[in-house]
Amino acid sequence: MEGFVAKHAEQVIGTLSGFDRLVFRGTLRMLAHRGGLMTYLSEVGVLMKEFGEHAQRLTGQLRDASTELARRIGRPVQYLASAAASKEEIARRIAASDGIEHGLICILTAVEPCLSYEVVRHRASRHIEIEPRHRKCLFLYHYQMHPQFGFMHARIQTWFPFAIQICLNGREWLARDMDAAGLEYRRRDNCFTWLGHPDRAQRLMDRQVQSDWPALLDGIACSLNPLHETMFAGFPMDYYWSTYQSEWTTDIMFRDQAALARLYPRLVHHGLTTFLSGDVLRFLVARSPAAANPTATCSWR
Repeated sequence: MEGFVAKHAEQVIGTLSGFDRLVFRGTLRMLAHRGGLMTYLSEVGVLMKEFGEHAQRLTGQLRDASTELARRIGRPVQYLASAAASKEEIARRIAASDGIEHGLICILTAVEPCLSYEVVRHRASRHIEIEPRHRKCLFLYHYQMHPQFGFMHARIQTWFPFAIQICLNGREWLARDMDAAGLEYRRRDNCFTWLGHPDRAQRLMDRQVQSDWPALLDGIACSLNPLHETMFAGFPMDYYWSTYQSEWTTDIMFRDQAALARLYPRLVHHGLTTFLSGDVLRFLVARSPAAANPTATCSWR
């Protein structure tokens, strides 16, 4: 990238590098494997035969606590029966129609695949065991205009082990910071088409990397389940955060449209002749034929 910018220095007036899409996963590690779950049940005095009832009670508490704010301030809680529905489009539509500029937009609920647990009775031994199982359960998606991150969402699994996923956008975050700093810019979707102060914008974006991520993510987790500490008072545990998806992008700003128009056909040709289909599919998080058959090759034609 540095070489490209240096080669076209006469036409380039600035760059902007930083986070784009970020997805974090929150895990209660003690509940994420069978051995840890058995330790938890022993500590809180729950027998294996009582696990189903115990799990249903916590699920009910979580679901009620997670949606209480929406009910109190009159924000919609909407169930989505089809996986084809775009949750982001629905949330943005609600935010626009209701004029939501800060705070909770809505909670969208959906039944989706998950990894949870099931009580299993073994015929031979006549003993019951708790085993990990791929199942389906209700997820709660909280869409909000966060005071720091802007438009974002976070979801929580309502069954054991209550996994969390938080999705935010570095460009959305930067827009908030530039608004607060009084910096002028023009934006189209997720792209800044013009920056009044590219250097200052870059410094704001550099600060994102130095953020206190655990504290920020813990705050969002608390809004998803305000009863977390009460539910696990007998065996306290916190979420462990890991990065599931991280996109880092560099935007290059050209002096005028004509300079980019002259260069653009060469960039397209380079992409078509350099990148393989497998590269593109991997970027789109799809499985390529080469992954299934190591001897196969594929390329754009």
